[in-house]
Amino acid sequence: MTIQKEMFGSLELDKKIVTALTDMGFEEPSPIQAATIPLVLEGNDVIGQAQTGTGKTAAFGIPLVQAITDFKHIQALIMTPTRELAIQVAEEVGKIGRTRRVRALPVYGGQPIERQIRALRNNVQIVIGTPGRLIDHINRGTIRLDHIKFLVLDEADEMLDMGFVDDIEEIMRSLPVERQTLLFSATMPRPILSLTKKYMKAPKNVTISKEELTVPLIEQYYFETKDKIEGLCRLLDAEIDGKLIIFCRTKKGVDDLSIALSSRGYMAEGLHGDLSQNQRDRVMKKFREGAVDVLIATDVAARGIDVDNITHVINFDIPQDPESYVHRIGRTGRAGNTGVAMTFITPREFRQLKLIERTVKTKIQRRQLPTAANVIERQRDQIISKMQTVLELNAYHDYMPIAESLLDDYSAEEVAAAALKLMQEGIKALEAPQEDILSKDLRNTGGRPGMVRLFINIGRSQKIMVKDIVSTIAIEADIPARDIGLINIYDKFTFVEVPEDVAEKVIGAMNKNFIKGYKVNIEPAKARR
Repeated sequence: MTIQKEMFGSLELDKKIVTALTDMGFEEPSPIQAATIPLVLEGNDVIGQAQTGTGKTAAFGIPLVQAITDFKHIQALIMTPTRELAIQVAEEVGKIGRTRRVRALPVYGGQPIERQIRALRNNVQIVIGTPGRLIDHINRGTIRLDHIKFLVLDEADEMLDMGFVDDIEEIMRSLPVERQTLLFSATMPRPILSLTKKYMKAPKNVTISKEELTVPLIEQYYFETKDKIEGLCRLLDAEIDGKLIIFCRTKKGVDDLSIALSSRGYMAEGLHGDLSQNQRDRVMKKFREGAVDVLIATDVAARGIDVDNITHVINFDIPQDPESYVHRIGRTGRAGNTGVAMTFITPREFRQLKLIERTVKTKIQRRQLPTAANVIERQRDQIISKMQTVLELNAYHDYMPIAESLLDDYSAEEVAAAALKLMQEGIKALEAPQEDILSKDLRNTGGRPGMVRLFINIGRSQKIMVKDIVSTIAIEADIPARDIGLINIYDKFTFVEVPEDVAEKVIGAMNKNFIKGYKVNIEPAKARR
C-alpha cells in the first residue's frame, strides 16, 4: 500500500482513509487521535488513558485500517466489555475502512454463533468481540490467530470489573508474540497495569484529560423536522435578530447551506478549512461589520472566532459528541450576556440529543418551529410599509388589467393576499402545500385513528412484558407512558401503537436500542388485510 500525501490534521494517511474520514465529518484529529495514531503507525505498543467520548475508537481504528495489507485473513482483534460497545466499535471501524474494503465484524454472546461463523468465512480483517465469545471462536478454530498483527483492549477497566481478566490473559497468551498491543482504559487499576507489564513491549503512554462541560447563561432548544432549510428560514424570518453562527458537520454542508440561504436573500457567508487566510479574513470582516448577519461554519473553522455579540448559535447538523456541542454553543452567551442555542434534529437523531443532555447534565427544551402565520405576523409591518410605498408612488397601473381579470373570479381580498404571498415567497408560493410530516410508510400500518402501529422483533420468547415495552419507549423517546396505545406481544415479535406525531421519534430512539438486553429492530407494521 502506498501512503498518499493526504493529511488528517498533521497526520499522513492513505488518501482513501482521508476520503472516508471526510465523509464521516472529521476535519482534524481529536487530542487522543493526534497523540496515538503516529505512535501506532511507527509500530509502538500504546497505553491510552481516556474517557468515553474522546474519540478513542478512531484513535486505534484509523491506524489499524491503514495497516491492513492481507485481505484474506483476520489481522486484528479488538476486545470490548459489552456487545453494545462491540457493535458500536465495529460500525465506526467499518466506516473508516469502507473505501479500502476493510471489513470489521462484531462477535458476542446472545447472537447465534452459526451466523457469526458464516460471516467469518467472508474475508473479515478485523474482529471486535467480548472475551467469552472470542475464546469460543478461537477454540472452535473459526477465528485463527496466526495472522494477528494487532490486539486492542478497549475499556480495559470495565472488562476487569466484569470479571474478564482471566479470559483476556488466555487470549493474550495465545496470540503471536510479534504483534502490537493497544490498551485503552479510563482508569489504571493494578491488575490492568500487571497486564501491560506482562504482555506489552515498551508501551508508549498517552493520557487525555476530559474537560469539565458546562453551559452557563444559554437557553437551549431543539426542533424536530425533516426539512431543516425550511425550518431555519422560518426561524430567521419570525424571531431571530442579531448575529448568529450556524454549524454544519462538513465543508460541503457549509457550502450547500451558504448557497441555499444566499439564494433566498439572506446575508450569509461560509467559513471552513478550504478557505485561504485572505478569504477567511474577508468573511470575518464582513461578519463583524454587519455586512453579513449569518456565519455558517464547521467546528474547526469556528475556532479562534472572537466576536462577543453573537446572540444565537444554531446546530444545523447535530454535533457528533457532547464536547463539540459545548464548544459550539459557547460562542454565544459571552461577556455576561445571555445567549440562545438551537439544534435541528431529525427523528432518528433523538438518541444523540439525549446522549448530549446526559453528558452535559443539561435540559434541551423541545420547541415547535414558527408557522407561516408567525412569519407573516412578524413581517406584517414591513409588508404594509412596502405596499403603502407602491400605492403612494402611484406606479402600479401597468398591473391593473391583470388585477381586473383576476377580480372576475376572486375577491379583492383574495387577490391581494395571493399577491403578498408571491411577493414574500417568490417561486415557492407556486408549490403545493407540504404533505403531512408522516412518511407514507407510517400511513397504513393498521393502527387505530391517530395512531401508528409498530413492529418490534422481540416477544414472549425473550420474556418481554408490557411494562418493559412501555417504560423503555417512554424513557428513550421522552414521551408520556399514557400516550402509548395497544400492545400485542407474540412469541417472537410485538406490535405497539404510538401517536402519529411521535411515531418517527419512537422509531429513531428505539431502533438498534435495547429492551431487557435484547437489541431491537423497530419499523412500521404492515396493515392488516
